[in-house]
Amino acid sequence: MTADLEEKTTRYERMLADALDEAEALPPEGTPLSSMADDCREMAESYLDDGRHFRDADDWVNALASFSYGYGWLDAGVRMGLFSIPEDTELFTM
Repeated sequence: MTADLEEKTTRYERMLADALDEAEALPPEGTPLSSMADDCREMAESYLDDGRHFRDADDWVNALASFSYGYGWLDAGVRMGLFSIPEDTELFTM
């Protein structure tokens, strides 16, 4: 079971990091929606950092949870129209 957990955690970390690289904020800077996009990105980045901390401490369950929560924040931002994503990406389903 540990190998499966480690593989899934590594996959989710990569997925979140790639999604952060691809998502670009849409709202004009200085607007309330821009602030919301910044908040979503900040939460996703914080969960990525937390997940890496947990992974480095061999806490694979909390690492996976952190990567999943971070991805959820970013995915919510995409679904609300706060971020643009490439049309050919498989990182998000629309």
